[in-house]
Amino acid sequence: MGQGTELGRVRGLGSAKEGAHHWWQQRVTAAANLFLMVWFVIAIARLSAYDYDTVKVWLSSAWVAIPMLLLILSVFWHFRLGLQVVIEDYLHHESKVAAIFALNFFVIATAAIAVFSILKVAFTAGAHV
Repeated sequence: MGQGTELGRVRGLGSAKEGAHHWWQQRVTAAANLFLMVWFVIAIARLSAYDYDTVKVWLSSAWVAIPMLLLILSVFWHFRLGLQVVIEDYLHHESKVAAIFALNFFVIATAAIAVFSILKVAFTAGAHV
């Protein structure tokens, strides 16, 4: 039936039936990254100045903050997917679980910091400190 050897099936060697889903997620996030990065570069180039106050006012708009959040989430998810493939392909079984755990922790922590930073600037643009 094309399922490999009996020993291979017992050991769990072979397809995990997740490859196509992972492949599609990488392609979708790559396309989203391309679109959002083009928007980001054009939006930054159109700013009148690059000081904190100008960027703060710019980022306070929902039309800017939402695509920025989508960019952060898409970039970090794409980063995670790519490094997961590298870890699965090149690390030995003993260290795979720890490396995937560390990768997930790092991506969630750094994406959370980036999202918090964007939201903080966006929501406190009109407030006086």
